[in-house]
Amino acid sequence: MASAKKAVLGPLVGAVDQGTSSTRFLVFNSKTAELLSHHQVEIKQEFPREGWVEQDPKEILQSVYECIEKTCEKLGQLNIDISNIKAIGVSNQRETTVVWDKLTGEPLYNAVAAPVSPGPSDPAAVVPSGSSVPAAGASSVWLDLRTQSTVESLSKRIPGNNNFVKSKTGLPLSTYFSAVKLRWLLDNVRKVQKAVEEDRALFGTIDSWLIWSLTGGASGGVHCTDVTNASRTMLFNIHSLEWDKELCEFFEIPMKILPNVRSSSEIYGLMKAGALEGVPISGCLGDQSAALVGQMCFQDGQAKNTYGTGCFLLCNTGRKCVFSEHGLLTTVAYKLGRDKPVYYALEGSVAIAGAVIRWLRDNLGIIKSSEEIEKLAKEVGTSYGCYFVPAFSGLYAPYWEPSARGIICGLTQFTNKCHIAFAALEAVCFQTREILDAMNRDCGIPLSHLQVDGGMTNNKILMQLQADILYIPVVKPSMPETTALGAAMAAGAAEGVGVWSLEPEDLSAVTMERFEPQINAEESEIRYSTWKKAVMKSMGWVTTQSSESGMP
Repeated sequence: MASAKKAVLGPLVGAVDQGTSSTRFLVFNSKTAELLSHHQVEIKQEFPREGWVEQDPKEILQSVYECIEKTCEKLGQLNIDISNIKAIGVSNQRETTVVWDKLTGEPLYNAVAAPVSPGPSDPAAVVPSGSSVPAAGASSVWLDLRTQSTVESLSKRIPGNNNFVKSKTGLPLSTYFSAVKLRWLLDNVRKVQKAVEEDRALFGTIDSWLIWSLTGGASGGVHCTDVTNASRTMLFNIHSLEWDKELCEFFEIPMKILPNVRSSSEIYGLMKAGALEGVPISGCLGDQSAALVGQMCFQDGQAKNTYGTGCFLLCNTGRKCVFSEHGLLTTVAYKLGRDKPVYYALEGSVAIAGAVIRWLRDNLGIIKSSEEIEKLAKEVGTSYGCYFVPAFSGLYAPYWEPSARGIICGLTQFTNKCHIAFAALEAVCFQTREILDAMNRDCGIPLSHLQVDGGMTNNKILMQLQADILYIPVVKPSMPETTALGAAMAAGAAEGVGVWSLEPEDLSAVTMERFEPQINAEESEIRYSTWKKAVMKSMGWVTTQSSESGMP
């Protein structure tokens, strides 16, 4: 049996998937896109003070080595020769900021992690004209708020018009993106200041730290990033695809500490240690871009939604930058080769998705595990007119309303915990529809279907509700690891590796589960307009701006 298995294996490609709570290494067959083996290690998040989120860069690196070794052991047990692994891709949590010493390879401070929802989350953020912004106090456990005062002081000296940052980067000035975190480190951490003065400091997002370390670290490690990760720093010009001198001057960031920007698919360097020593690292994509590639959204107008703690909705806008009138971000989707064109995306996010399920579990105690919500919702099959707007820290895109707070409305004596559970699932779907509507208005291309991935997509009731509320089919690949798959595809397709063809006719057909709308269009619209009424009721709740900014 084992020898038969060996015979059909094509070249293999590995992917490091480094997320906020875990690191994984996965190995795929490049001919069939089948996942052969993987290993996962949990990562600790540190909360040194309220509103601060940090991770240990050395622990992250160690977890990568551990995942690679353990996965290779598992492949050995399956009688699969690890010399078949021809390339490695990296996909990573974006925006998280690391500064390290290039002579010793030691981090100079913990990695300053990103919150869950990008966009203007601070009073000073630049947003679409006419809209307001969630206040500093509108924080959640994921928001790293130490950079609040940094943003406020920066916003006071924006040259000329408020569009200075957004027109170059596609991003609003916000605590979410790396430049502000880097500025905070330069202002507040003496070890970082000293290393910069002595020309020892290197900056990078998690991908840069990993690639530099894996390709030799202090002994010749390659200091690079790819266009997708660079586009989330607020220092990168998404038109010229280069670090922007004016932005670096504005944030007072020395350009010598920045990594070289490369495409998402090319050989950056070779593994210098461990079981896969000598294997090229040849793919690099920020996690949401990796999922877009893994879902094979290569056509203009194709979109995917990843359901996790929050939701991330990306729509491929092709080779043109589309700037949003509705508070969405413009970002680099991918550039799959040095000589290949760059593709852009519009990105919208739902701040509270899986987090609302966790809230029902941990705060209200109406479920004991996240999986239980499907059982409760199934018991009633309806919210019975109950609507749940989880605006725990204000409303994000497309409203940008800091005064809102969470509400559950439409309650009667008949309402029970099952209806509230159902309403919580509907809330995820309604919020997704609001982002999708904003995208449709920005792009002018109504979506024909939505491709989905992420942990919550195992919930069949949620997926059916999503199809009903969007009134378009929802399509889920049977292989759920789309983020890692995207990184593996980019690595395997790189020039000099060439084991994974991204030509449309060569992409292996992925089996999909399809959820068609099962209610009529009129009912779908009535439910959506009632949701909007509930959203209006959640606004204007906080009348005075509280000072709970989480700053030390």
